[in-house]
Amino acid sequence: MNRNKLTKRFLLLSAALTMALGQSAFAGETVALNLDDAMLRAFQTNPTVSIAQYELDSARASYNAARQSRGISISANHDSNRSGNNDAPKNITNTHSNTLTAALPIFTGGKLSGSIKQAKANYQYNEVGVQRTYNEMRSTVTDGYFNMLQADNIQKLSAESVTRLEDHLKNVQAQYDVGVVAKVDVLRSQVELANAKQTLIQAENAYQVAEANMNKIVGLPMDTTLKLDNLLVYNAYDKNMDDCLAYAAEHRPELMQAKYGVDAAKGALMVARSGHMPQVSASATQALESDHWLGDNRTKWYAGINVKMNVFDTGVTLSKIHGAEADLKKAEETYRDTVNAVNLDVRSNYLGLREAEKRISTTKLAVEQADEDYRIAQLRYMSGVGTNTDVLDAQVALTQAKTNYTKALYDYNTSKTALETSIGVPMSNPATAVKVQAAKTAKAVKAAEEKTEEAAK
Repeated sequence: MNRNKLTKRFLLLSAALTMALGQSAFAGETVALNLDDAMLRAFQTNPTVSIAQYELDSARASYNAARQSRGISISANHDSNRSGNNDAPKNITNTHSNTLTAALPIFTGGKLSGSIKQAKANYQYNEVGVQRTYNEMRSTVTDGYFNMLQADNIQKLSAESVTRLEDHLKNVQAQYDVGVVAKVDVLRSQVELANAKQTLIQAENAYQVAEANMNKIVGLPMDTTLKLDNLLVYNAYDKNMDDCLAYAAEHRPELMQAKYGVDAAKGALMVARSGHMPQVSASATQALESDHWLGDNRTKWYAGINVKMNVFDTGVTLSKIHGAEADLKKAEETYRDTVNAVNLDVRSNYLGLREAEKRISTTKLAVEQADEDYRIAQLRYMSGVGTNTDVLDAQVALTQAKTNYTKALYDYNTSKTALETSIGVPMSNPATAVKVQAAKTAKAVKAAEEKTEEAAK
């Protein structure tokens, strides 16, 4: 493949990736967005994910430093001194010395082990924290997505209500003009239409707010027009309560973080207790000293074992131990409280899911019944049997039934997301999604090139 062809392929791949994964949009642009696209954009632009990753990097560095403190440390020191005698001002002496010391901890009474245990637990805590951030971001994106879908559906239902009332008003006005109905029917229909238009204005505003919020979540300009795939549908959830509780016990990030908090507190207690234990280390020193720079004559060496132990410190170490013991008990109680909170969260979200699921079936039936009732009320009114009030009441009931059905679908989908978040269903690393998307794009570009080459032949 020649250089021009390679360049062309690279430009095609870059353009495709930019279109697929680009995060910016011109002001007022219309962007088609499905839930996966929204998720990827949010992971790419939201600072919460980056903060969690930086915290993990910091914890990893601290853990590495704690482990590496078990090894040999080598230090170098240089001193240059000039001295004299007040009684003999001309008798001035220059001294230059260099020392190179290697030290190795042999026994620390649990200080190093405790520090490593504490640093490891903090690292694991932050590692789970990254996953927790992914899960919470998924919940944020999904809720924003479904909230915008619901606002759009409510807006459409409000527009339908206005249209029905406008058509009804035309019929009432026509009958009034020929003297079939009273003026009060026209006035009442006009009032109901005005109220419906007011509701439509509010629904349109709610949709615009939901759209702006979704733009903020995915990192697009606030005035970007979004076209979402309609995912506000019913898909059955097959897990029972016990399955959800068991899964949460194994996968909920907050539970794992609380457990690592206990491990970190145990490590801190080991460090505190080491204050009553001897500290043993080995060292070897090479010293060079002379009256000339760099000081490399009269070499000496030292090697030995150093034992250090705290005999009396007015109770400082004991107070630190008591504080570490209290912190450990606090961490254990925090873990116990987290277990209860997670169980309550799972139960609440599961019951909310099932409650919304039941409302879907009942409200769907209510929509069918209200639609038939409205049709009958219209026919009765046109036949002079029913009243205008019957028609208007049936119209309100139909709009309310459709609204209830939409809200039931919204509550079901958001409850499902909340339940999956509460039991700790893992959200895949967005970097994986980027790689997969890039691979798919590259494959598509290659296929397009091959098809073009075949056509050229």
